[in-house]
Amino acid sequence: MADSSFDIVSKVERQEVDNALNQAAKEISQRYDFKGTGATIEWSGDKIFMQASGEERVKAILDIFQSKLIKRGISLKSLDAGEPQLSGKEYKIFASIEEGISQENAKKVAKAIRDEGPKGVKAQVQGEELRVSSKSRDDLQAVIALLKGKDFDFALQFVNYR
Repeated sequence: MADSSFDIVSKVERQEVDNALNQAAKEISQRYDFKGTGATIEWSGDKIFMQASGEERVKAILDIFQSKLIKRGISLKSLDAGEPQLSGKEYKIFASIEEGISQENAKKVAKAIRDEGPKGVKAQVQGEELRVSSKSRDDLQAVIALLKGKDFDFALQFVNYR
């Protein structure tokens, strides 16, 4: 019998991020406490750009955006937001969406599988994803449960389960 396998990836649906950003922009434009403060949130290339007249206001914009991401099922671990920066009279925050598993993070996951996972489970790094294979599907499900229970500082998704 052939080995069963699945892939561990860290991907974010760009359209869902775009929808969350549009919802946050609409809420900011309609909320009374943001009237006349120059509060905006928008794409700036691959980064998300937030701007307002005060530090608390720009942090509130980030908070609104984070809540919209959560409602759309996107992990906040994939959002990398900087600190508010003063630029003239405006405060700005640049945020980016992190995708892909770095070599270092893939090694952490593979080590966790080797150390705590069932015997006979193999993990191989393939670019920005990790392929986990075993003869037993039960072992693979145990690995998924193990990794979901661990708190990594990056988002994980499990795909191509065969």
